[in-house]
Amino acid sequence: MDFYKRMSEVCKRIPSGTVATYGQIALLCGRPRNSRQVGYGLRFQLAGDVPAHRVVSAKGNLSGAGYFETWDMQKILLQEEGVEAVWKEEHWTVDLKKYGWKNTIEDALALKKLFETERI
Repeated sequence: MDFYKRMSEVCKRIPSGTVATYGQIALLCGRPRNSRQVGYGLRFQLAGDVPAHRVVSAKGNLSGAGYFETWDMQKILLQEEGVEAVWKEEHWTVDLKKYGWKNTIEDALALKKLFETERI
């Protein structure tokens, strides 16, 4: 399974009302140093039912402006799910301690198993 298909699977598992970081997605894909590739994939490779609005920077900054139709669309989509975004130092930011996806080892193992069985 290529990296972008892995990304899609991981992103689809981010629960509503939570956010994950680019680095967290890369780590769960088995490529911990590929957080920039996650951003690229969200912008250019993935479409449809991938909840890209739930992916934020390591500081909690909303940085998906290139993916969305308007600069504040990510914030609006997150607020509709109950995630509060505040304006801080030129960015909309979410509190990762409060809204960060706390994936479990079981989540990681299930993804690893899926990636191993879905060879393409």
